[in-house]
Amino acid sequence: MAREGSGGFLPEGESLRRALRWLDERAREAPNVDRAGAIGEAARRFDLTPLEEEFLIRSWKTPGTAGG
Repeated sequence: MAREGSGGFLPEGESLRRALRWLDERAREAPNVDRAGAIGEAARRFDLTPLEEEFLIRSWKTPGTAGG
């Protein structure tokens, strides 16, 4: 199922992939970034579902975990 994104319709999961790339860029630019705050911003910026945001909280919030 596709969701509408800023550039039209996106394939399933594309918003989450874009959010992860964006979060990883933020972490490279500022290693001490507030990860919880960055996840909240990514959720708004990329129109993530609550389930996708929860995935980021569990998998990216702590440095050294998958994706972060």
